[in-house]
Amino acid sequence: MKKILNDPQNYVDEMLDGLVAAHPEIYRAHAHRVIVRAGEKKPGKVGIVTGGGSGHLPVFTGYVGNGLLDGCAIGNVFASPSAEQMAETIRAVDAGAGVLCLYGNYGGDVMNFDMAAEMVDFEDSIRTRSHAVADDVVSASLDEAEKRRGVAGMIYAFKIAGAAAERMADLDEVTRLAAKASDNVVSMGMAMTPCIIPQLGKPTSTIADDEMEMGMGIHGEPGVWKGPIKSADDLLDEMFDTLQKDRPLTAGDRVSVLVNSLGATPLEELYILYRRLAARLAELGVKIVMPLVGRYATSMEMTGATLSILKLDDELEVLLRAPSNCAFWKV
Repeated sequence: MKKILNDPQNYVDEMLDGLVAAHPEIYRAHAHRVIVRAGEKKPGKVGIVTGGGSGHLPVFTGYVGNGLLDGCAIGNVFASPSAEQMAETIRAVDAGAGVLCLYGNYGGDVMNFDMAAEMVDFEDSIRTRSHAVADDVVSASLDEAEKRRGVAGMIYAFKIAGAAAERMADLDEVTRLAAKASDNVVSMGMAMTPCIIPQLGKPTSTIADDEMEMGMGIHGEPGVWKGPIKSADDLLDEMFDTLQKDRPLTAGDRVSVLVNSLGATPLEELYILYRRLAARLAELGVKIVMPLVGRYATSMEMTGATLSILKLDDELEVLLRAPSNCAFWKV
């Protein structure tokens, strides 16, 4: 294991200390592994919280900021935070209008947020709503879409819901728009190397030097095939064609797209993928709005990339274009 760290057991806490120290105008440590927005809460504004394991920056903690999330509970690397941490995050951001819990569709996160919502309802009379983003198309069939994992596409739900909350939409409306964004985004990824959890000190899976894995999950979950490395165009075509079969696009559609590094993949290679993606969408007569290319949702130092496509309408596009600011995404 080659990592820049001190004690592996302090990895997450020292990372959070550094994040807050580097960006005190954006992030504030409210409690142990609970990060909220710096500054005062806006009375009557719906709060939006998320939570999940560390190891995915900017997801989850990085998207706390104006026009985005209000708070985040952080667990160990690839491990869910506790229900108590989630409940404390909800309490910290509540400004009297209720709180939306918006997170990836993983068993531990779903269970703990459900428990946290019950806790704050019983102990603090805080109204909550919950939505689990499930955008990874290869993790379950379309018939069982509710079982899909939440991956990089969740940042679109953060952005859409965050913009609605800034406009003082009520809790039901913010929840509706978060679900609408989630329902209209699909994602797929591929990996060429696994990653190493600091506390374990060994790779989460095995990929040979001359192999890659299509559809691998962001925690090392098995993909749909493992085999020889393909060209960039072939990789993009397979991911795009898979997404197109799941949620077909036609001439005149508008989309935002995310070509995302899983940690180690350089920008140069992401732009090679984007080049092919732009050509494929142009062939269909689909317009790209606000494309994102970079490191937006990672898996430690995994070499690989994900593709997310959000189908837009007028309502979603206005909210996507609305101002927002965090250390990793400014509109």
